[in-house]
Amino acid sequence: MEIKLVKPTKRFKERALGFRQEFFDNGEMIINGSELFDKTDTYEEWLKSIKNNANVETVSPDWVVTDTFFAVDQADEIIGIIDLRHTLNDFLKDLGNCGYSVRPSERRKGYATEMLRLLLKVADGAGMTELFLSVEKDNEPSIKTIIKNGGVFERSFEFEGKSAYVYKIAL
Repeated sequence: MEIKLVKPTKRFKERALGFRQEFFDNGEMIINGSELFDKTDTYEEWLKSIKNNANVETVSPDWVVTDTFFAVDQADEIIGIIDLRHTLNDFLKDLGNCGYSVRPSERRKGYATEMLRLLLKVADGAGMTELFLSVEKDNEPSIKTIIKNGGVFERSFEFEGKSAYVYKIAL
């Protein structure tokens, strides 16, 4: 399995729309780590938003500097999406520095573990010393992904009526 993290660009438009549609066709209306790609009307609008949010001077006032990446294979097919939030605000203190999703047809192949491993290198390169990740308590695959990448249980919390955990990964 060889994947790499790349910044979304115009050239990924059709593949990105197909990626998003696969989630919707699978009955999943939320794509974690997508910086609201699941809720944005157009790909161009989403690209502008993630570009703005990646810069301290243009980040939305209610958000934090965030880098968003597609995880792509050798053929540039989008396998997943992952984001890195450089800081945490009050809203994100429970949600953490990172969210990610693997497209439904590519799950249970180790891609999430590799995506997170690659993102840890990006975080380290950005001078971060630790990442906090949250996961719903019944999401065993994601818990395993976090633990395989060095995640250590920190605490539990409630979010929208569901029990969730926070893990810390030291860089």
